Amino acid sequence: MTNYFPIHLNMEYKTVVIVGGGHVATQKVSSLLPAKANIVVVSPTLHDSLIPFAEAGQITWREKEFEPRDLDDATLIIAATNNTNVNDAVQEAAQHWQLFNRADVQGESDFITPATVRRGPLVLTVSTSGASPALARKIKEDLAEQFDAVYEDYVCFLQQARLMISAQFDKGEQRRKALQALLEPSLLEWTRSGDIDRREAFLQQLLTGETR
Repeated sequence: MTNYFPIHLNMEYKTVVIVGGGHVATQKVSSLLPAKANIVVVSPTLHDSLIPFAEAGQITWREKEFEPRDLDDATLIIAATNNTNVNDAVQEAAQHWQLFNRADVQGESDFITPATVRRGPLVLTVSTSGASPALARKIKEDLAEQFDAVYEDYVCFLQQARLMISAQFDKGEQRRKALQALLEPSLLEWTRSGDIDRREAFLQQLLTGETR
């Protein structure tokens, strides 16, 4: 079994070419849209759920059969058709500097996409390296329940608070203590209950040097 190196890629404005326009392509597009990638789908037909994205300009649909030149500008390539011969052709055309993935053959990809839970800046990923996608989905569901929608606001607050503390204090013990204090459980509880005033008051105490 391949031991994949876990990494989060910055795909903003980089081109991803997905060959295939069916169910698998739909899943890949859904996962790539938040990354603001330049998504190109090459397929004679397009799944109904993808058509609105094409009409809105969120993806580029090349309504045609695959040709090697379709990969010219790609950083990532995903072979997502139900035709082994086409997927083989995509793999053959991919260059060594391009990251390649195919959905139909295990162990032939440069990368795999993990099951993902997104809560704003918080991204939780799960992978079994292809051993059991069903288990990865189950763990993803557990994580989605544990880290619910409240975490988006909570993590955004932590992000802003960290910037404010870093601007307020020079590197040193005081900054370290203030950043550590941001993990006070009450902050999450106040976020969940909507008690934003108490959360902000706590942050102001940290900024004036009153750490717990």
